[in-house]
Amino acid sequence: MAARWKFLIALWTVYIVWGSTYVAIKISVRTLPAFLSAGLRFLLAGAVLALILTLSGRSLRVTRKELASSALLGLALLGLGVGVVTLAETRIDSSTAAMIVGTVPLQVIVLRTMARERVALATQLSVLVGLVGLALIVIPGIDGSSNAIGLALMVGATVSWSLGSFFAHRLPLPKDGFVATTWEMLTAALFLLVLGSVTGELGDVDPSAFSLESVAAWLYLGLAGTLIGFTAYAWLLRNAPISKVVTHQYVNPLVAIVLGAVLLDEQITLTTGIGAALIVGSVFVAVQQEGAAPRAPGTAAAPARPADQTA
Repeated sequence: MAARWKFLIALWTVYIVWGSTYVAIKISVRTLPAFLSAGLRFLLAGAVLALILTLSGRSLRVTRKELASSALLGLALLGLGVGVVTLAETRIDSSTAAMIVGTVPLQVIVLRTMARERVALATQLSVLVGLVGLALIVIPGIDGSSNAIGLALMVGATVSWSLGSFFAHRLPLPKDGFVATTWEMLTAALFLLVLGSVTGELGDVDPSAFSLESVAAWLYLGLAGTLIGFTAYAWLLRNAPISKVVTHQYVNPLVAIVLGAVLLDEQITLTTGIGAALIVGSVFVAVQQEGAAPRAPGTAAAPARPADQTA
């Protein structure tokens, strides 16, 4: 392992920065349009990343198949994933969104099981427990049409996220992960900007109504949430044991819940608290089992790409 202090800084950067994105989204959509703000966020991050790669001498050129694969993945993970999360948070708490997103690793295991990959029994049982936790969060929360729509949007976003994560390693993506992510961001940006225009957000834009807090949260999402978090995660993948790196999958929701309570005064009921505990515990067990279980060649679960796990 690299120097311990570098490892700890990178790991806690991923913990805090990615865990805080849910609160930042909630603050940004108070006065900013959901789809347009998400699209501009990825346009900013994608453009900055492209500039960094160009200045460092790395080519952004890809084949047509690689571009198509990157575009498809960008739509699944960022467009229909993060974009819909942003819309959902106009109706539900950031902590609720984070708890639902926490089930993504479990959903991927369900997809692997459906694809008849070898999955340990303990992992399958942990998925069942985690889905019970999801039910405890979603079902009691359906107390009004607005809340119900927000919860449905969140579940749909996580399904898109999970499908993108599952198929990512089966697509002919560019070998350079940074180049692939650049094209994913730019594709998602184009999709979300068009979607925002089609749904009427563009006509409702009133810059004078944008609050300083919302704009600051948007900048934080584009620069810290995407670029800094991504860079820290990429460094961890190259320099730290994957068993340590993937701990963010169950730490991020906890960070989001704490920040939502402290910064936004979001309340967690006993039922949703139990549901969150079941999800986090299930992901913890699944991660431990997946890290310990031997796998046949071609079925190993590759670590999640940075864009897969941050909202």
